[in-house]
Amino acid sequence: MALSKLRQPLLALILLTAPMAPAQAEVLDRIAAVVNEGIVLESELDQRLELIREQIAARGETRLPPEDVLRQQVLDRLILESIQFQIAERQGIRVSDRQLNEALGRIAQQNNMTLEQFRDALIAEGQDYAQAREQIRREILLTQVQQSSVNRRISVSEQEVQNFLDSELGQQQVEGEFQLRNILLALPEGATPEMIRKTEAKALDVRRQLEQGTPFAELAIAVSNAPNALQGGELGWRRESELPEPLANAIRRLSPGEISQPVRTPGGFHLLLVEDKRGGKVQLVNQSLVRHILLTPNEIRSPEQTKRQINDLYQRLREGQPFDELARRYSDDSASGSQGGSLGWTQDGQMVPEFEQVMNNTTKGEISEPFESRFGWHILQVQDYRTQDLGDEMLSSRARSSIRQRKFTEELSNWLREIRSQAYIERKI
Repeated sequence: MALSKLRQPLLALILLTAPMAPAQAEVLDRIAAVVNEGIVLESELDQRLELIREQIAARGETRLPPEDVLRQQVLDRLILESIQFQIAERQGIRVSDRQLNEALGRIAQQNNMTLEQFRDALIAEGQDYAQAREQIRREILLTQVQQSSVNRRISVSEQEVQNFLDSELGQQQVEGEFQLRNILLALPEGATPEMIRKTEAKALDVRRQLEQGTPFAELAIAVSNAPNALQGGELGWRRESELPEPLANAIRRLSPGEISQPVRTPGGFHLLLVEDKRGGKVQLVNQSLVRHILLTPNEIRSPEQTKRQINDLYQRLREGQPFDELARRYSDDSASGSQGGSLGWTQDGQMVPEFEQVMNNTTKGEISEPFESRFGWHILQVQDYRTQDLGDEMLSSRARSSIRQRKFTEELSNWLREIRSQAYIERKI
């Protein structure tokens, strides 16, 4: 097995997280940065730099930005992660062993292995499996704190959904998808006209370098201010409607391999590379009518007490107590709880993986055993199944999802900028 074939999926998940290597007693570590009440150690910075170099080499890229540029990019990323981990700790956000094992299982599956085979392969290639588990746990935690903090800042109104459906883009039954990379040259809030002019000129210069053959990923690592800079600017597959409108307009007529002109957004100037395009018509969609009860640990109910209570509710359901009554009385999902636990018609991609796995393996009318997701403990019941042709309901669901994804992308950048500006940061190197 080639090392790159195994590492690529793993590195894509763990790139943003620093290895938790045991401290060496004989080495006096140095502080690279003070971040609020936390610190970033120089050893963390060095270890992350090594991971970045390995990841870049695994992609077949031979040129790196200057060492001081790369070092500052990595330190900036570690500082931002430290702020987010501190927020997660204050909010009590944690990653359970079950979530972690399921994430590792998905990575193993991507490599056509069982989890045990994947672990053995990592060890055989000199990797520390316990360290890899901790790195992935930290990456999941980053995702959770971002979703928790950003989603509460987003709302999608019925009027927004209708406006989207009435638009030219919303009328398209088949929506193209683009595999993208991006470079962001950020502008601070309240940027002066001179700052805007200089940043646009820099964006044009970067585009000239790209046209002359400089690899996009190399320049993304060197100059981009986007959160995905150290992944070479990789965005993955995105539908047009999931992108801010200026970016969607910029790529709509581009062919694979083409680079957009600099695109101005509130956050700065973007350059987008279209690596590939695809599109296809969805004929039928399998949907489940599902309801659930959710219990979440909190200040007055520990995780152990929460698990005991969900098991008690499960027993009461088995004894014949009405699902809707228990959902209204006990569920911590207030939106669905007020509706007797109803989540309406759902399909794959709308729920977290743990929920979808149980939902898809539960027969009609059956009540699932309690299971855990990152939101807490659930019991669900599938009330019905149907296969739905692409129609008004599906279009509305996709419209709402697309609007929310677009808003999340925009709001995430704003939130990251805000938490950094509010943090106390003191660089030591």
